[in-house]
Parts: sequence; C-alpha cells; structure tokens
Amino acid sequence: MPNPKEIKERIQSITSTIQITSAMKLVSAAKLRRAQDAIIKIRPYIGKLQELLQNVASGGETIDENPYAIQRPVEKVLIIGIASNKGLCGGFNMNVVKKILDLKETKYKGKQVKVIILGKKAEELLHFRKIPVETTYNDIFNDLSYNNVAQYAKIFMDDFAAQKYDIIEVVYNQFKNAATQILSSEQFLPVKVKEDAKPKDYIFEPSPEIILNDLIPRALKIQFHKFLLDSNAAEHGARMTAMHKATDNAEELRKELNLEYNKARQTAITNQILEISSGAEALQS
Repeated sequence: MPNPKEIKERIQSITSTIQITSAMKLVSAAKLRRAQDAIIKIRPYIGKLQELLQNVASGGETIDENPYAIQRPVEKVLIIGIASNKGLCGGFNMNVVKKILDLKETKYKGKQVKVIILGKKAEELLHFRKIPVETTYNDIFNDLSYNNVAQYAKIFMDDFAAQKYDIIEVVYNQFKNAATQILSSEQFLPVKVKEDAKPKDYIFEPSPEIILNDLIPRALKIQFHKFLLDSNAAEHGARMTAMHKATDNAEELRKELNLEYNKARQTAITNQILEISSGAEALQS
C-alpha cells in the first residue's frame, strides 16, 4: 500500500488542479455569455440579408456578371480553417483539422488545394502532420469587430476576383449551445443562388446590377464575420464543457484518494498498535 504521505501530496496536487479548472470554467462561462449574445444578434440580420440577396439575384443574368459570383471550373481551391489560439477546449481544434484533411482527400482530391488557418492550435496540428499551410491570420482573434474582420474577408474576396482561387470553402465550429458545437464547412465564394429561386416581379431602383454590386460584398463580409463569431462562441462553450468534465474527474479521483489515504492511515495505526502490544508482551515475559 502506498505511503500516506505520498497519497496526501497527490490529494493536494489534485485539489490545486480542481481550483484551476473551476476558475477556467467560470472565465469561459463569462466569455461565452458575451460571445453567445453576439452570434444570436447577428443571425437574424444575415438571414434577412441572404434572403434579400436571393430575391435580387433570382433573375440569374444579373448576378452572373458579378466578380464574386462567377462560376469557374474548380481547379484551384482555398480552404480556410477557423480554430483558436488557445487549447484546453476538447476536440474543438482537432475536429477542424480532421475536416480539412477530409476535404482534401475526398471532395477536392486531385485539385490544387491550399490551406489558410485562423488559429495557432490548428496550425500546430497541421504542422505536426506535415500539411503545408499557405499562411495564418492568428491576430484576427485580438479584435472580432466587424470593421477588423471585414479587412480579412476583403483579402479572400480580392484573391477570388483575381482568379487566384476558383472556390473558397470555410471550415469552422458552429455554435448551437454551451455543450454542443456543430462542425461545418460552407462555400464562401463564389456566391451561390438557390437553384429553385423563382424570379420575383419587382421593380428595382436603382437597377439590380447596382444593388448587387453593393449588396454582395457587404453580405460576404458579414457572412465571414458570422463565421468568426460562431467559432468564438463555440470555442468558449467547448472550453467550459471540457473544464467542467476535468473538474468532475478530478473530484472523483480526489474522493478515491481520500478513501485510499484513510485506509493507509488506519493500516499504519493498526501496525503501530500491534508493535506496541508486542513490545509490552515482550517486556512482561
């Protein structure tokens, strides 16, 4: 049986771990509330914006001329993976990496695929697997405001318009609730119009072409902002859940060690009593 002193040191170590994981859980819960409010507020807006875009573009001929909606044969592919700069959030980052690898090996097999990562942890995981990364934008998480995120979205939009890529797909974790994140991959460019969209008998002022030239870049930037806000909320939810599970596991381990410590202590006391009794008998004889 282990020495009671060794068991006690392990108990103290686990207690310190519980304090850390509990504190991290509380911090993530506070950040999650703010991140959840941000993504919940933007979803109705982007939904209506997409609906407006579909209505204006339902004619077909107007959107086909837009540089962000041109459908080209897919040869050059860009996959943007949105992960995080920090760990201790379960499989949050690993899931993004697995999805990127899956897209390369299945959907875009045989194509010229390049990967851009937003998040230091996913970059490290890809580097460990010797998967080349075109570039990283880890500083984007320092400021998730629309104005800052729109600058990064503009980089990808310009690359597509310049025919550097034929298609751009974004892989990210979509926020559902604090305990659930939905791994998603969505086509960012070119802009897609629903195939079953029926032309609306609207009179546009100004013309649909002018409206789309202003509406599409705006919708794309807001959509990219939504990707980041979704991923940010999902990250805090994943971290809070991971820290909650870590705390529960540590609590369970501490209970087991306390029982083991009490047994070891009782055994030591029993042995001491036996030694004293044996010594007393030896003196009497």
